[in-house]
Amino acid sequence: MAAQKINEAHEHIAKAEKCLKTSMTKWKPDYDSAASEYAKAAVCFKNAKQYDQAKDAYLKEAEYHTENKTLFHAAKAIEQAGMMMKEQKKMPEAIQYIEKACMMYMENGTPDTAAMALDRAGKLIEPINLEKAVDLYQKAAGVFENEDRLRQAVELLGKASRLLVRLRRLDEASVALLKEKNMYKEIENFPMCFKKTTAQVLIHLHRGDYVAADKCVRESYSLPGYSGSEDCLAMETLLQGYDEQDEDQVYRVCNSPLLKYMDNDYAKLAISLRVPGGGAKKKKAAPAAPQAGAGGAPAAAAANEEDDYEGGLC
Repeated sequence: MAAQKINEAHEHIAKAEKCLKTSMTKWKPDYDSAASEYAKAAVCFKNAKQYDQAKDAYLKEAEYHTENKTLFHAAKAIEQAGMMMKEQKKMPEAIQYIEKACMMYMENGTPDTAAMALDRAGKLIEPINLEKAVDLYQKAAGVFENEDRLRQAVELLGKASRLLVRLRRLDEASVALLKEKNMYKEIENFPMCFKKTTAQVLIHLHRGDYVAADKCVRESYSLPGYSGSEDCLAMETLLQGYDEQDEDQVYRVCNSPLLKYMDNDYAKLAISLRVPGGGAKKKKAAPAAPQAGAGGAPAAAAANEEDDYEGGLC
């Protein structure tokens, strides 16, 4: 089966090369037909699991689409070449091809397609390179934002924010979250603004910046429905406990369902939060064991003897 597909691929390549030849009666190469034949060859190689040869065929297809001024189809072919690299677990090369395709989509006036491709690239690279995934998600968000597609943009910003937290790049995460929150405010999704305020507070407290955390909550009072909400009360209680170095209060809030069931990266921030100078949650001290007095008499008995003189000597 594989051998048959490989033979078919080579037949398509031979046809493509024939389309490119010129003669006295054919002055210009037939780039459109050549691109079509290379596309068929690429599919045959792909079905035969000859991914490197499939990649080369897709790049040839892209070359002839470019010659034919059909940039969208050229970009699609380059993106497919990237996917062939992905099949071979060559992720950096795959991302390079996909990013190149995205630039061509932008040049062709199809930014939405570019943004979706960047999102796909982010998902591909995320398991092995979080930094690159952040970059791709932010680029995709920027493209959607420029097209006033804020719902799609804010979703991608959220992915980037969570990865920045995972990378412990908390200063950048706080900036990204503010942008994300403002975008949710713009599309009037206020419940999500509440959640982003909670995430902001957790990040600022992990940065040791109580003032910034308190400011986030105060600024959120202007959001419709925030003041007096479950999210608001939890953050006020958390900030009070943090400020007063009350580890029990901080522990209770951070381990409440409201925070424990946030997105995993923020939930981890919650359960690992400690008050300044503190370690684990404070535990009540166990009552001290009775101490033996002189001659083996219990300490309580010694205390009773001292009580006889409590009023002083007469």
